[in-house]
Amino acid sequence: MSNATLDSLRGFAANRWELLVRQFDDLDALRQRLDYQTYILAAAGLVSSLLLGIAHFATHDAIEARRNEDIQVTLEQILPDSLHDNRLVDDVKTIVEPGKTGTSETSVYIARRNGAATGVAFKFIAPGGYSGPIVLMIGMDKDGTVLGVRVVAHAETPGLGDKIERGKSDWILSFGGKSLDNTSPEHFRVKKDGGDFDQFAGATITPRAVVHGVESGLKFFQRHRAELLE
Repeated sequence: MSNATLDSLRGFAANRWELLVRQFDDLDALRQRLDYQTYILAAAGLVSSLLLGIAHFATHDAIEARRNEDIQVTLEQILPDSLHDNRLVDDVKTIVEPGKTGTSETSVYIARRNGAATGVAFKFIAPGGYSGPIVLMIGMDKDGTVLGVRVVAHAETPGLGDKIERGKSDWILSFGGKSLDNTSPEHFRVKKDGGDFDQFAGATITPRAVVHGVESGLKFFQRHRAELLE
């Protein structure tokens, strides 16, 4: 590159720098310019996005590990150790089903012993709770008999509906041993509705929703049994 060209570039750069400095000498006038406001907003958005991205990258593995730990603790309560020798959170199948509002995906944890499927566990949403949907974790053997149920999320009334929690009462244990083969649809109801399951004094809606959710979970397994146990 010739000296004349270099001198020309240096002169251009110096002129642009001088113009930029003069603009910042009068900040009040600069702040009134539309492009200044646009650049500030764009810069703020870029910085915020970068910070969020960095935070997500830094915490993603820790959050995922904690989530798996919580799931593993729940799975251990509803699938006995004698049923499997695999790590349940690492053996997952996803079942996709069409629904009224679109498709739904259910992650099913497969229990295996010596490589053979012996049972399953999955989260299932029980709609119709007093304060909203109730999220259940249901475990069952390969024949579709309930081994255990736990409530993993709900917004029911403390002191009434929260008795569905294992820490508050033994009610959730009443599903053990139940299946679609030994419990007819008429009996998969609370006693107030002519079924086999107790309701709570002053809170029938909550246990009714859980009973219906467990029955729906058993039907879900029945529909996909062959796929899950292959």
